Amino acid sequence: MSRASTSLSRLWQIRRVIRQYRLLDLVDELKLSTGARLCARLLFAGVGHREDARGIRIRLALEELGPVFIKFGQALSTRPDLLPEDIALELAKLQDQVPPIEAQQAIQIIRRDYGDRFDDIFDSVDEQPLASASVAQVHAATLKNGNAIEGQNGLKNHEVIVKVLRPGISDIIEKDLAVMTLFAGLLQKHWRRGEQFKPLEVVQDYTNTIHGELDLRREAANCSQMGANFEHTDTIYVPRVYWDYTQRDVLVMERIYGTSVRDVGKLEELGYDLKQLAADGVETFFKQAFEDNFFHADMHPGNIFVSDTGKWIAIDFGIMGVLDDSDKQYLAAMLLGFFNRDYRSIAEAHLRAEWIPADTDLAEFETAIRMVCEPNFAKPISEISFGVVLFQLFQTIRQFEMPVQPQLVLLYKTLLNIEGLGRQLYPQLNLWDTAKPFLENWMKQQLSPQALLEDLKRDWPRWRAAFSEMPDLLQRLADKPKSAEAKLVQRPESSSFKSQLTVFHQVFGFGAALLCVLIAVAAQNDFIVQTRFTDLTPWLAAAGVCWAYLHSR
Repeated sequence: MSRASTSLSRLWQIRRVIRQYRLLDLVDELKLSTGARLCARLLFAGVGHREDARGIRIRLALEELGPVFIKFGQALSTRPDLLPEDIALELAKLQDQVPPIEAQQAIQIIRRDYGDRFDDIFDSVDEQPLASASVAQVHAATLKNGNAIEGQNGLKNHEVIVKVLRPGISDIIEKDLAVMTLFAGLLQKHWRRGEQFKPLEVVQDYTNTIHGELDLRREAANCSQMGANFEHTDTIYVPRVYWDYTQRDVLVMERIYGTSVRDVGKLEELGYDLKQLAADGVETFFKQAFEDNFFHADMHPGNIFVSDTGKWIAIDFGIMGVLDDSDKQYLAAMLLGFFNRDYRSIAEAHLRAEWIPADTDLAEFETAIRMVCEPNFAKPISEISFGVVLFQLFQTIRQFEMPVQPQLVLLYKTLLNIEGLGRQLYPQLNLWDTAKPFLENWMKQQLSPQALLEDLKRDWPRWRAAFSEMPDLLQRLADKPKSAEAKLVQRPESSSFKSQLTVFHQVFGFGAALLCVLIAVAAQNDFIVQTRFTDLTPWLAAAGVCWAYLHSR
């Protein structure tokens, strides 16, 4: 059967499910264009008689459409910036329950991927899986002698897990993604708020995530990176990856043993300090987000265990989040604004980030934020849920046409998970005690002279490349015909800053660049680090002039 015919068949099946669960009712709520509403009614009207709430109908429809739509619904359940609360809460109930591949078929897939090497690598592979999901399933295995690496207990560990992709899953996923992209494109074009919520970008973000799950080398790389970030800490352990045996379709990783973080009773019986465990979880979150710029974005209870030495153990690194400097500045400003009840700073942070329209009434925006945050201060601090506060803030900010920020929503989801795990372990957990000092210290570090020097060191290769181009640039300017110079001078005042630079400005910029080079060299020799901040004033001024010059080019 051709790809076109299978896609049409899938579209017809989706049409049947939409009619069966009366999802056409949602079209009126979206306020689509007149033409789009008419077409939707012609295609999807009739048949369904279900009287359930809209969230339940959407959840049941996604479950009937299968694993790809279920995972999409799960992803949407963490997007309070996109969905009303009742729908988001219902989608959170979606379960990715898929029967495992037949035992012999799974072993055949693993053998096929390794070929003749299989018997040289593995002593045995269990036929029954440890876990099964829509994209992959996991089997326990034992390596032959000589193939092990140092593991969780500090000894050579021959016990591993083998994660293998389900057969034919790529074709199923691509077909459903094509349908999702089609609907998202139509929605973005014909929905009044399409440009704000960007359905195409939402589907593209999901596409990138699920494509990442189809290449198990990416999950292996994520695992290795997080392991390196926490190599010298005692709060969390990350399993080792066996890179020699990992391929696109198969991931081999150290098998870990621990107690599920869900089993609080057993953790108490084993004598763990639950208060410390909860605090370690919060510390782990903030380190990932603000220091590593790389965080585990799927830290739900099923992916977290506790080792016999009291460390957290994380598994399943298919979904990771990355933050840039502006994201971190925004998040820190928002959380500190909440801690200090400074709602104006939260409003201004959104405006600086250009996440609300420039003509937004800041007083009105500040009032909306205050209405969400202020009631929390009537509660004991231990009862304040920052995850819930962020959820409510996202719901409020939607009204001010804030565009979608997927990376921040991933972070919100992670914070909500960590907070839930911490409170499950220790109900009196006070995130305030950990979060506020951490964020205040981090903000001070960002504004310190040492941070400036670190930035200069980091950007030294770019500065050096710009410095090496200066002589040629000056020579070209000096060799320009006088008519060209006259033309340059006569440009109107409204032209860009770059067009108004004279030879004098170029020479001045050259000198400023030279000063910055000296700064970088001195910093590398720890000279400037030992000086007083006031002594750096002329150097910093020169760096600022040079920065302005380079950014004008």
